[in-house]
Amino acid sequence: MWQLLKANASYMLSGKLRSKNGYAPQRGHDVPQDFCGVGVATAANPAVDDYLIAQLKALNVLQVRLDFSYGDDINHNARFLQALHASGFKVMLHLVQPLVAAKLMHTEAAQHEWQVFVSNTLQRFISHIDIIEIGSTINRRRWAGYTLEGFLTTWQIAHDEVRRYPIKLAGPNITDFEPPYNIGLLAILQSRGQLPDIHTDNLFSERCTEPERDDHKVLGHRLAPLGGFRLVKKAFVLQEIGAHFGVPELQSPAAFWTLPRIHRLFPQGEQKQADYLARYMLLCAASGALQRANWGPLACHREGLIDDGVTTYPELERITHYAGVGSDLGQYRLRPAFAAMSTFNRLIPGMHYEGQLNQDDHLEVHAFSSPQHRIHALWTINGKAAAIADIYQSAQLAQAECITRDGVVLSGVPDLVTESPVYLRFAREMNTGIKAEAEVLPSLAIHAHAENACYKRYDQDGWQGLILGNSQHEADLLHGALNPVFIGKPPKEALLRNARNAVWRIQDPRDSSRQLVVKQPVKMHLHKKWLDRFKPSKAKRSWNGTNELLRRGIDAAKPVAYFELIDDDTLMQNYYICEYIAADFSARDLFIAFSHGEQSYQGVSQQQAYRQLCDYLLTMHGHGAFFRDLSGGNILIRKGENEKLHFSLIDTNRAHFFNQGTSLGKRLSDLTRICNKLHAQGRDEFMTMYMQALGKQFSWQHKLPFYIYNAKVDFKRKFGRKAIKRLFKRNK
Repeated sequence: MWQLLKANASYMLSGKLRSKNGYAPQRGHDVPQDFCGVGVATAANPAVDDYLIAQLKALNVLQVRLDFSYGDDINHNARFLQALHASGFKVMLHLVQPLVAAKLMHTEAAQHEWQVFVSNTLQRFISHIDIIEIGSTINRRRWAGYTLEGFLTTWQIAHDEVRRYPIKLAGPNITDFEPPYNIGLLAILQSRGQLPDIHTDNLFSERCTEPERDDHKVLGHRLAPLGGFRLVKKAFVLQEIGAHFGVPELQSPAAFWTLPRIHRLFPQGEQKQADYLARYMLLCAASGALQRANWGPLACHREGLIDDGVTTYPELERITHYAGVGSDLGQYRLRPAFAAMSTFNRLIPGMHYEGQLNQDDHLEVHAFSSPQHRIHALWTINGKAAAIADIYQSAQLAQAECITRDGVVLSGVPDLVTESPVYLRFAREMNTGIKAEAEVLPSLAIHAHAENACYKRYDQDGWQGLILGNSQHEADLLHGALNPVFIGKPPKEALLRNARNAVWRIQDPRDSSRQLVVKQPVKMHLHKKWLDRFKPSKAKRSWNGTNELLRRGIDAAKPVAYFELIDDDTLMQNYYICEYIAADFSARDLFIAFSHGEQSYQGVSQQQAYRQLCDYLLTMHGHGAFFRDLSGGNILIRKGENEKLHFSLIDTNRAHFFNQGTSLGKRLSDLTRICNKLHAQGRDEFMTMYMQALGKQFSWQHKLPFYIYNAKVDFKRKFGRKAIKRLFKRNK
């Protein structure tokens, strides 16, 4: 332990942890043909072997990683290893000790058992193996079971056995970005003459949410940008650590995004998993620091490219020991991530990396080339979009073949680049430089994975904006029918509201039996006119808020379009258009009725109303939304069968969003507003439900913001601007 600490102090004080390469990918390297692989396991059913090998070929992978533990030499895993070899796959055989055995490595019996296992495995299967890996998430003692001394004993025994054969040794298999372990262990192994040939680290980005994001686990959420520890920089740092100690080759044998972790923020878990896989692999390939980067499990329910239908989770984490898969092939289902990996493997390995072509932190444009083609991989961070016409000249786009993340060749180039990567393939001889001003559309949010979403830019007659249809035909129809020049003032018979904003209904051009809602600011106080000059238009803020809510799984009135007059000094020449919700009532109606002593409202009991609204708001806050205008009138409610309520939010322009759950203080700020119309007993019952779901009590400290807010509202009602106007009207 002293040697480990001393090595870290020396390395970090020398400043090497900063990385000489910064955090941007380095151009001018070749991506290995076998760059991207996957972890595999099988079942007792021999048909599973055949199925998985067929899917590996469909993935276009050349190399796989197979976990191998005590007893596997006489069961289906030995059979699978032989089948993989016969099918031509390179196999990294990861030798895994059972948890109990790893904990006992200080004993002679456990050491002898390990030595016999390694020796017998090598003798029998050496011709089937490309690389032997030793070590299993050793910085996670709860998972792997090792003490430092226990692992070093395990390594020494395995090292001595492996060196009898002409085969590469990989290790020590650190999980996540925790460089003190890499530094300390490699320093110790160097001093003992036991270094591996390949330095392995499971280079996860899952904990960062997105592959491009600064790792908040290093310096915390607020200071994370100061460290700049993004995926590419972390790969540089780890590769340089290995090179410093004499092991320049770095591989990431496993990494993945689990669906439960994705679902903390986003309901479209499988789509986001596929996005993250493509973006992760592209950045790893661009870095040049990794010789290989693998996805973790090929088949499993929680994080596999294939769902094997087995919902129970194994006792030991799969990143430590991927032991097996389901036997019932009828339960197997390919996920979008499968297609994303297949597309990446078909297009990128074997290419020459030419570099990142842009400088915007929110947009990625990476160029790869072969003797026949140039391929550009493009995407944005979550929720953002870039206009492809702002990146390329029209003549370039006319010659480009556009391939989606999942390998679909499109008939044309889409208007927007989104968080779901696309590949543009050009002829090798074509000029593929991009515009210097290439960046994401400023202050704009979209929901890239909305069902059948087709976005179309609007830029004519001095107006700009965005339109959302369910197809290209719908988007084109809306583009022609919703000309902002002719929207005009609202007719009185269609007017829904006329205060600071005018809100009215119009016919939906797509279906005459449906209606849309138009919202336009018509009054603005002087201080707001000055402050709002530094913000997006109200229409754009409404569009952004709604899209952010929807992509986080929080129902709101579906957006259709926003338009804003370019260089509008009045700040009122803008329109937001959404679908009309035929609600039965609002949360305000509910709470007023309960405050008047009613036990139910339109057939909905207090208990049911509180429970269902509480669950809706817990989801909203848990997914990182801070609404900031959560009055009861902004929550529309439709009744379903058996008292089932469906909630939708409107007036979304003030909402703020975070990449983690909303803080308790902000949650209470929202909840004080919606509870203002509720009587004290109902408020306490509702808030007790809410707080219990967070594992907390609704104490007096939590009640204080409600008293303060209610007092402020009462004061405004009696002495505010509206009260003064009413007083003057009465005195006329």
